Amino acid sequence: MTDPRTQFLPGHGGTRLAVHRLGEGRPVVLLHGLFSSAQVNWIKFGHAALLAEAGFEAIMPDLRAHGESEAPHDPAAYAADVLVSDAQALVAALGLTDYDLGGFSLGARTAVRAVLAGLAPRRLVLGGMGIEGLGRWAERSAFFVDAIDRFDEIGRGDPQYLAQQFMKTMKVDRVAARLLLQSVDDTPPEALAALTMPTLVVCGADDEDNGSAPALAAALPDGRYVEVPGTHMSSVTKRQMGEAILDFLLAPA
Repeated sequence: MTDPRTQFLPGHGGTRLAVHRLGEGRPVVLLHGLFSSAQVNWIKFGHAALLAEAGFEAIMPDLRAHGESEAPHDPAAYAADVLVSDAQALVAALGLTDYDLGGFSLGARTAVRAVLAGLAPRRLVLGGMGIEGLGRWAERSAFFVDAIDRFDEIGRGDPQYLAQQFMKTMKVDRVAARLLLQSVDDTPPEALAALTMPTLVVCGADDEDNGSAPALAAALPDGRYVEVPGTHMSSVTKRQMGEAILDFLLAPA
């Protein structure tokens, strides 16, 4: 079970989104991280296959301006929280009513805001995210906007060097990515009380990119924290990430 099925569905405003699906069973919608793709975060290192083998269907969109999805250059295509609107559109288009939802980094941020906007998954998975990361997007976004704006000047040793190299590897459309970065909103800690479903916060032991993951789990009404090996970039390459997600989804209510 290693070859996903790919379909294209309209997101917010009709933007064409690639949706990769693997397995047959209970739906799990998985949102990838910034500059990444469903292939890199969920498929390449076996997480989707692990879920599929256990009886789930992994539903993995490429976010707009990422992967095989459309990357419009029109600023009008990047309204506030457009990724949340895309998630809502996909859940509606697929007719999902009983499903789980997860995300890594930007995908986790989007999953949180999608629940606050009305999505109601049975369980929620937040990967590579801490409580500070949810509420300080302006700082995080500014770092990546700077990497885009100085893209051709960045050399080894520059703080933005790894971001630049990842954008090169992923062939990121920098015009679209810059517009997208400015469409994401913050989530203040007091808003987390509305996330009442069981929620897994899973983070690399050496991942400090988005603040404290244990503090995020503690701030949730029904949160639990699991530590896996790795940094922000490497934790999604470890089998333990997929195993933690699967164990959580299979656990008794």
